[in-house]
Amino acid sequence: MSEAKIRSFYFFLDNHTFVWYGGFMKKGFQLTEKQKRVLDFIRKRIGDRHPPTIREIGEELGFKSTGTVRDYLNVLIRKGLVKRMNNISRGLELTERASFNKIPIIGTIMAGSPNLAYEEIQGYVDADDLFLGRLGLDDVFALRVKGDSMIDAGILDGDIAIIKKRPSADNNDIVAALLDNNEVTLKRLRNKSGKYHLEAANVNYPPIFEEFKVIGKLITVIRKY
Repeated sequence: MSEAKIRSFYFFLDNHTFVWYGGFMKKGFQLTEKQKRVLDFIRKRIGDRHPPTIREIGEELGFKSTGTVRDYLNVLIRKGLVKRMNNISRGLELTERASFNKIPIIGTIMAGSPNLAYEEIQGYVDADDLFLGRLGLDDVFALRVKGDSMIDAGILDGDIAIIKKRPSADNNDIVAALLDNNEVTLKRLRNKSGKYHLEAANVNYPPIFEEFKVIGKLITVIRKY
């Protein structure tokens, strides 16, 4: 598989999974340094359950005019990062897009016959549901499982697979793999006589010996009832 295809897939992830610096997407939502500082201050204060007033934002960031603060807020509102309730001094809210603790569900991954995995953002997974330890949210993405090829590994149709982006994995790891035809599948990585292949956790599905590339390792599965 060409490196260009791998770079293309990771480019998709970086531009469609809200891989954020401080809550802004790399493409289409680029922020200036001062805009980032305003957003970070708002996020911190909301995290402390005390949204800032316009005057407090100005004092924190050294803006002499409340009009300047309003200009920055209007930019963040237009970019879909902040909401403001009218006539309330502490009426600032972060949108889901601006939250640190949201992992995007970027599409569906086939736990069956491989198929296209990346579509549109389908929702978000709250990182509070996970134990990520030192893992940064810019290192992970989520995919909705479709199919029954991994049922013997306890992975069911409709589950949310949390994937750590990485180009390699160990024998017996469950991975998201990019096939040569640009399709992605969730399978167990197997090593036989020094050659790797992909194996389902369901006897009804044959192993995959065609060329593939690991794009991430499964770290947890979320199932809601």
